[in-house]
Amino acid sequence: MDMKLTPRQQSIIDIVQAQKQVSISKIKECLHDDISMPTLNRDIAALVSNNYLLKTGKGRAISYSISPFYKIFAPLDVEGYFDKDPDAREAFTGFNYDLLDTLKSIDLLSDEEKELLASLKREYQKNISSLSPALYKKELERLTIELSWKSAQIEGNTYSLLETERLFLEKEVIETKSKEEAIMLLNHKDALNYLLKNKNMAKELNLRVIEEIHSLLIKDLDVSKNIRSRSVGITGTAYKALDNEHQIKENLEKMCDLINARDNGFEKALLAVVLISYIQPFEDGNKRTGRMISNALLIADDACPLSYRSVDSMDYKKAMLMFYEQNNLSAFKQIFIEQNVFGVKNYFQ
Repeated sequence: MDMKLTPRQQSIIDIVQAQKQVSISKIKECLHDDISMPTLNRDIAALVSNNYLLKTGKGRAISYSISPFYKIFAPLDVEGYFDKDPDAREAFTGFNYDLLDTLKSIDLLSDEEKELLASLKREYQKNISSLSPALYKKELERLTIELSWKSAQIEGNTYSLLETERLFLEKEVIETKSKEEAIMLLNHKDALNYLLKNKNMAKELNLRVIEEIHSLLIKDLDVSKNIRSRSVGITGTAYKALDNEHQIKENLEKMCDLINARDNGFEKALLAVVLISYIQPFEDGNKRTGRMISNALLIADDACPLSYRSVDSMDYKKAMLMFYEQNNLSAFKQIFIEQNVFGVKNYFQ
C-alpha cells in the first residue's frame, strides 16, 4: 500500500469510518470544505482504486464503506501511537474473532511486492547453487547464530552476538548469565537445524508441526508443551489473548487452513509470524514459535530464512503490538519485506 493520503482524503476516510456506509453527497456535507464535486469524485475514485474504500450500489444509490484491506493496512503513525500509555491507545483489548475471515478476503502483498520477493527468492537460489559445500555450511552457521541471537534478544535474552557465537562454536557459557539464556539460544539452533533437515514439514501446516517446533524451542526451560488452558498476560499492551483452550485450538486450526489456502509462500510466512504471536497458543515461547514456523514456510518454499538481525528489537515489538491492538499489519509487513531483502543480500553470497 503505497498511496500517500492527502489531508482531505484522510478526512474522507474518517467520515466514512464514522458513518459506516455513506453517500458522496453526505461526504461532501461532512467535509465542511468548499470542494467541487469533480474534485471530490477524483479523491474518492483514488481511494476506491487503491482499495481503501468499497463502492456499492448504482446511480444515486451508490455508497461507500471502509474496505477490509484498509482496516488491515491503514497508514498509522507508529511513534505517535506509542507515545500514549497502553490504556489510552483505544486498542482492541480482546481477540478479534472476525480477523481471520478478514485476512482470508484480502491480498497481503501487492503485485510489486510479490515480484520483489520472487526476485529475491530467485537470487537466493542462484547464490546457494554456486556455493561449495564448505562455504554453504559456513554461511548457514552464520545465519543460525544471528537468527538465534536476534530472536532470543527480542525475548529479553542478554547474550551478545559475539557471546552467542562463542556459545555455538566453542560451547562457552557466560557464567554471569542464567543457564536458561544459553538454553534458549541453543534451542533456536536445534529448531532451525531440524527444519532444514525436514524442509517440507510445513508444506501443509498443521497443529502437530506447530507443537513440534514449540517443543524444540522450549526444551529444558520449564515451559509446558501443551496448548494453554489459562490466560496469559502480554507486557506493554491492554490486549488479552484467548484464554479458552478449545477456542485457542479452533483458531489455530482456522489459521492453518487460512495459510494452507494461500498460493504465495511469502504471504504464508507473514501470516504465520503474526498470527501465532496474536493467538498466543502456549504459556511461553509464542513469538519464537511464530518466527520459526514462518521460517519453516519459507524453507518449504525454497526461500531464504529470516534472521531479523538488522531489525531493532523495539521496532519489532511495536509492529507486533500494532497488530495485537489495531489488527494493523502495515508496520510488520514493512519489517518482513525489509528482512527478506536483508537476508538475501547478506547471506550465502
